[in-house]
Amino acid sequence: MRTLDLLHISLADQCLYGFAAGRLVLRLPVSTALKGAGERHGSGCTPRGLHQVRAKIGESLPAGAVLRGRRWTGEVWSTELNAQFPGRDWILTRILWLSGCEPGRNRLGGVDTFRRYIYLHGTPDSEPMGVPLSHGCIRLRNADLLELFPRVPIHCAVLIDEAPCPDWAAAELV
Repeated sequence: MRTLDLLHISLADQCLYGFAAGRLVLRLPVSTALKGAGERHGSGCTPRGLHQVRAKIGESLPAGAVLRGRRWTGEVWSTELNAQFPGRDWILTRILWLSGCEPGRNRLGGVDTFRRYIYLHGTPDSEPMGVPLSHGCIRLRNADLLELFPRVPIHCAVLIDEAPCPDWAAAELV
């Protein structure tokens, strides 16, 4: 299993592309913000630009572990739990917490990705992927996040942009 050195999240494709040594080795569907791209605090948008993974949370938790305030509640998501809390924005399984790298664009002041609590995180399998529905975070299938999490080191670069998948990335993975 290769360690990744760059994650590229395409808002246009609703896809995460994982690179190791400059080669595409992973492609996963995601769900970004329903409100589109944007950096302002309180916007509910997914921030663009260069970021890094600042923290990894939940390494030993079970799949479907419910996280609130970056802590495990002791619960594991189920349809019964979902029925008790309709409309909750579920953060499940693991968190990769992002920090912006571009002052004035996604770092510091009213555009600070880290202070906006923007994560890559798991979501219920009943939620569609490939469709923008989040409140700003990047949602993944729990199984995909379990595959991704150990391959992403702290400070891994994360580029989020509106560019569609380049033709070469549509080809077979290495």
